[in-house]
Amino acid sequence: MDVKINQEGNKFDVVLNGRLDTTNADQFLQDISPLLNAEKPDITMDCSGMEYTSSQGLRMFLTLQKSVISHAGKMVLKNMNANVKEVFDITGFSNIIKIV
Repeated sequence: MDVKINQEGNKFDVVLNGRLDTTNADQFLQDISPLLNAEKPDITMDCSGMEYTSSQGLRMFLTLQKSVISHAGKMVLKNMNANVKEVFDITGFSNIIKIV
């Protein structure tokens, strides 16, 4: 998984490319650590290049969402391909995390 983060103040634009699964979940968590520590983060994640997520990947998104809420922020995922969106829908994550 390739993670690119552009930060301006508390606004974060994140671009995700590749697969998020057990083999790279720890690295993903390390890559998004600036998002986990931000106060009132405003996060937009472009998922157009995200090919796949496993249950471990879903846990990483849940960890990030909990952190965002605890820091009075907001997060939205956008441009998600149909296969990845289906995983979010089936697992109920679409009800937890805002997807546009």
